[in-house]
Amino acid sequence: MPLRHDFRSRPPEQVRVVVFGATGYIGRFVTRELIQRGYQVVAFSRDRSGVGGRNRREQVVADLAGADVRFGDVTDAASIADNAFDQPADVVVSCLASRSGGRRDSWAIDHDATLNTYREGRRAGAAHFVLLSAICVQKPLLEFQKAKLAFESVLQQDSDMTHSIVRPTAFFKSLAGQVESCRKGGPYVMFGGGRLASCKPISEADLARFMADCLTDEDKINRVLPIGGPGPAMSAREQGELLFRALKRKPRLLSVPIALMDGPIALLEGLSQLFPTLQDTAEFGKIGRYYASESMLVWDSEHGCYDADATPSTGEDTLEQFFERVVREGLAGQELGDAALF
Repeated sequence: MPLRHDFRSRPPEQVRVVVFGATGYIGRFVTRELIQRGYQVVAFSRDRSGVGGRNRREQVVADLAGADVRFGDVTDAASIADNAFDQPADVVVSCLASRSGGRRDSWAIDHDATLNTYREGRRAGAAHFVLLSAICVQKPLLEFQKAKLAFESVLQQDSDMTHSIVRPTAFFKSLAGQVESCRKGGPYVMFGGGRLASCKPISEADLARFMADCLTDEDKINRVLPIGGPGPAMSAREQGELLFRALKRKPRLLSVPIALMDGPIALLEGLSQLFPTLQDTAEFGKIGRYYASESMLVWDSEHGCYDADATPSTGEDTLEQFFERVVREGLAGQELGDAALF
């Protein structure tokens, strides 16, 4: 089927957008934002979605009211074709991400399943693909980063279908893991004095608006788009101080040497050569170290450093507002879920 390149000249209610990963942390907000803007939204979901597969079909339909919710398996191209693309489509939005970050899961979801959505969407006439990637793929040391980059390359080589590759910095939820422990009196744990890594955290709502803009904004077409939230970059130490300010308590910060992670990771890496079942455990250790030591900012390869000023900002929601809200209302809706490391 010819690609439907005229979709930008049509009103939203005549534009069919298929969202994959629609029940995920970011995908829910992207789906709702597109519905609010008036698009015809098809939301693709597993039969049992959510943390541990706890959400049944009727719960998903209710949660994504206004979308045409379809169910199937993203690892099965035929399932995607039959259930998501039984009609011509204009745009594909992928918010898919591996749930664990393990090696096999990363390639199965971040690459293979996302490739399925691209190929089947293209066959259905979709002329634009919006990909939720991650800013950390700039320094690909982990399997999920390599898998994401491999798929990004497929999009970039397509001279007919346009794309927008969105690489956000840290999400608010990824910085919420210590809220409850600090609320209960524990210290805020950080590595290397809390100054090794910085980010410009972005809210799910601000990111969803940015991704929805990718359907129409000319300056977001055929671009890799790193994006962070408003305000300056914040180190782990500054994040901890902000959390205790929201708790109205004197900061209790515990710094741990980053080198303490290296020994166990090296041991697991060695053992995984003998016992393949330990490969994912070793990968999880590497993921933890990566996020403790690498900034979620634009990487300046010429100077070999992260550049906060070169990291674009968008939106209005701040981490301070987020911490104040979760201290007041709790973490409902901010569950870290299966992909707790992300």
